[in-house]
Amino acid sequence: MNVQQRIFKFVIRTNWILFFIASVVGLINTPPDFARGIIFGGLIVTINFHLLYRTLKKAFTPPHLSLCRTILAKYYVRFSASAFIIFVLISRHYVDPGGLIVGLSIVVASIILATICEFKKLIFKEAA
Repeated sequence: MNVQQRIFKFVIRTNWILFFIASVVGLINTPPDFARGIIFGGLIVTINFHLLYRTLKKAFTPPHLSLCRTILAKYYVRFSASAFIIFVLISRHYVDPGGLIVGLSIVVASIILATICEFKKLIFKEAA
């Protein structure tokens, strides 16, 4: 398995693990609207990450090479839909904005963890 696939699988697995942990901790220790923010934010960002992966994979697979305009159009449609959902969640007071920020940070945390693990492997590989 090449490095890119290993990192992607790590990020996907870590996304769901962090989402589950953050959701459970939020449900136990925080008010309901904050916990809903964590859950909805985590779902929005994780689903967006999966859809971005599918779009890019399809776009760069040889028989289906897509134009840059098509990729960008899909990206902006997904971005607009996410922005609208976030706007509705906050404006109608379904979620606490702080919880939403925590939930939306799940993919970033997964990517940071993947980067740290890869750097650690690289450093220890060079040291050996």
